[in-house]
Amino acid sequence: MALPIAQCCVAAAVAWLVATQVFSHSRPFFAPMAVVICIGVGFGQKRLRRVVELVVGVSLGIGVGDLLISWIGGGWWQLALVLGLAMTVAVLLGGGTFVTLQAGNSAILVATLLPPGGTAGLDRMVDALVGGLLGIAAVALMPGDPRDVLDKRGRELLGELSAALVAAADAIDAKDREVAVVALRRARTQPVGEDFRAALQAAREIAAISPLHRRERHAVGRYASAAELIDLALRNSRVLLRRTRSALTDDETFPPALPAALRALAAASHDLAEMLAGDGSAAPVRESIRAAATGVDDLADAGFSARVVTAQLRSVAVDLLQATGLSHERARGLLPTMD
Repeated sequence: MALPIAQCCVAAAVAWLVATQVFSHSRPFFAPMAVVICIGVGFGQKRLRRVVELVVGVSLGIGVGDLLISWIGGGWWQLALVLGLAMTVAVLLGGGTFVTLQAGNSAILVATLLPPGGTAGLDRMVDALVGGLLGIAAVALMPGDPRDVLDKRGRELLGELSAALVAAADAIDAKDREVAVVALRRARTQPVGEDFRAALQAAREIAAISPLHRRERHAVGRYASAAELIDLALRNSRVLLRRTRSALTDDETFPPALPAALRALAAASHDLAEMLAGDGSAAPVRESIRAAATGVDDLADAGFSARVVTAQLRSVAVDLLQATGLSHERARGLLPTMD
């Protein structure tokens, strides 16, 4: 959080100086406000789009507000009317939530603080544009390493996958249905997927606009290519846990090698996380995944749900192999056909 705060402070001060010294605006409160709105205090924000929405919303609110207040004067009912009309016009023009809220905020400022007519409305639009552009400049010139948070979130994401696989192995070894139930509940409620996607969006944005981190584009692109496949692996792990729970409920027999294979695939998930975080070779990771998925070859006495667990193990393995950069056909080709 320290870096976004520092970005906001520096860029807001510069925005105030630019608005006052370059454009001679006496009270350019919209300039530092726009900086804070543009930079935000979190990751995953679409800043370029936010600047456009900010300027559109401010312009719409000030335009509608200034026009009406000049005509009907100020007061409590005028405020309500101006606010309602500005937000309604924003909605009718297809503006999103952010545009609508900025239009409403700007209309309130016009109705309560700004004198009708004159150039105040145009000044506020310029201030919003100055602040938005300086907010983007702050992100570009004072960026954090886009990989830091992305690497952390990637490890957390694949760590949850690994935890689900290990829990399934523990449940099978202990013949304890509740272990699978608890793990499934955790897998359904963890926000790591959303956190990872937000970190990926922020990293891609910084790599795109910051000249200091252009070299990170390849590494960020590697994460972007793997993101959907890791998400599929997580979904398959939830199916695996559900079928593990069902098999234990029905007291089915599991393939003897299945728990060890699940733990091996969990370890391979950690290897994949380290590969994505660094620039290591994918070959050892692929071999680890392949070995884990081919370790279960005796399904003779396995029950229906136990067979599905084995099939889901292979599905997770195929997803992870694709996350290393293989096509679906090549990933499947590394695994022998199930008998």
